[in-house]
Amino acid sequence: NEIVGKLSNIYEKNIFFLQKNDLEESLKSIDFLDKIEVKKKYPNTIKVRVFETKPMGILHKKGIKYLLDSSSNLILFSEEKFSGNLPNIIGDGGEKNFINFFEQLKVKNFPINKIKNYYYFKINRWDLELQNNKIIKLPSNKVENAIEQSIELLDREDFKDYNIIDLRVYGKIVVE
Repeated sequence: NEIVGKLSNIYEKNIFFLQKNDLEESLKSIDFLDKIEVKKKYPNTIKVRVFETKPMGILHKKGIKYLLDSSSNLILFSEEKFSGNLPNIIGDGGEKNFINFFEQLKVKNFPINKIKNYYYFKINRWDLELQNNKIIKLPSNKVENAIEQSIELLDREDFKDYNIIDLRVYGKIVVE
């Protein structure tokens, strides 16, 4: 609806006088748009293809909530505009590193839907708080190995009673 509203001023206009850039510029102010393609099909049609980004989490930055999308854009969070259940991303600089970290988790088949909070630390490392309140502390290097190891440990019966799995030191597992 918002896209149609932004383009309503071009209806009934001659497409010879419309510029692609003008159409693209009017749409750029809409949240969650990744890419816009505009093609003129003469004599009287304009095709507009819109590619959306996906909300990834709620970023907490200096006391303000933002939606972080799949293109690392920050969009001021509004309860009225968004009513989904997204994890929280907490920590200065987390927005710059989140998408890369999220992709690492996906590649290793980490159960992303079980994550409640992502905590970012300036030394370029992450802690994950799961829905069951377990915390996984990951290192700043060799993250892929630690992700694989955390998946294995979460599945093991003898690790079910531990609330914290600390994998920050390579080759060591510290649990509480």
